[in-house]
Amino acid sequence: MKFTVNGTARQVDVEDDMPLLWILRDALGITGPKYGCGIAQCGACTVLMDGDAVRSCQITSDMLEGADITTIEGLGTPQALHAVQAAWIEHQVAQCGYCQSGQIVQAAALLARDPAPSDAAIDDEMSGNLCRCGTYPRIRAAIRTASRTLQEG
Repeated sequence: MKFTVNGTARQVDVEDDMPLLWILRDALGITGPKYGCGIAQCGACTVLMDGDAVRSCQITSDMLEGADITTIEGLGTPQALHAVQAAWIEHQVAQCGYCQSGQIVQAAALLARDPAPSDAAIDDEMSGNLCRCGTYPRIRAAIRTASRTLQEG
């Protein structure tokens, strides 16, 4: 099947039921999305598929033909961070960091859809992304900062 990952056309020959998470990590060497639970409950494996946040552990290869996938590696670069990535650094969100790529991708999807979300909208959108370290107040603050940055830019 053919699809795009972080702006690059890709073609893989894998079983139809192979999860996107394993295609990204094992077949393509893209390690930003993490394995957390395997049942779409933690959000560590969140990526964008055609602009929507999805759990890559639940997307199978037979769903990928023509899809546009963006992982945390495709959001920004060290020289030009995405506004969410920059806000994460500014607010020192990460503790252990394991969930952060999924958190950042989920937040980017939220801001693409709703440039000025309320706290309730942020909490609702981010509720499926678990953080064992409990950095939820910093996550919300970083999303508010990224929202302002994107609106000013």
